[in-house]
Amino acid sequence: MAASGPGDGDGFVVWIEGLPSAGKTTLSRAVGERLRAAGRKVEVLDGDEVRHMFSPELGFSRKDREFHARRVSYVARMLARNGVAVLVAMITPYETSRQAARAGVGSRFAEVWLDCPIDVCRSRDSKGLYERARAGGATRVTGVDDPFEEPLSPDLVVDTAHLSVAQSTQRILDYLALRQFAAALPAA
Repeated sequence: MAASGPGDGDGFVVWIEGLPSAGKTTLSRAVGERLRAAGRKVEVLDGDEVRHMFSPELGFSRKDREFHARRVSYVARMLARNGVAVLVAMITPYETSRQAARAGVGSRFAEVWLDCPIDVCRSRDSKGLYERARAGGATRVTGVDDPFEEPLSPDLVVDTAHLSVAQSTQRILDYLALRQFAAALPAA
């Protein structure tokens, strides 16, 4: 177990947002693995998984997306309050939802925007979402026929089009150390 650092006993929420296939789940899991290896209690709340388990009745209207974000934010806040490092991997297309999550969690919240052009996201699309949207089989695809409001003031921007998973993971970990949410961890 790594030596404890400032804030190691306190939970926090890292809200990782971006277009579909920008790397949200991949980076949340990678950061989570590194934090667990350092002895932290960690939970990854993947927006798609949480929606499937808790909100299958919700669609993708703005109202439904905002309600889903409120549910995830509530769970994240409860976990963080109990000392868990929470990594939320969620598109979160609306600034109002991101600001509500920040307000609900408070000072132990970090908003991380994965800034990745839609063409790069399309090339990574393992779920076929963009292809289905192009073919007319999927609607309300964020960034295609549904809006994604660029974050106004994220705490950290990670360019996942040009950084590797390892580099992106380290940028997030370095930021958590800077904010004293977790002890500094060397590059893997």
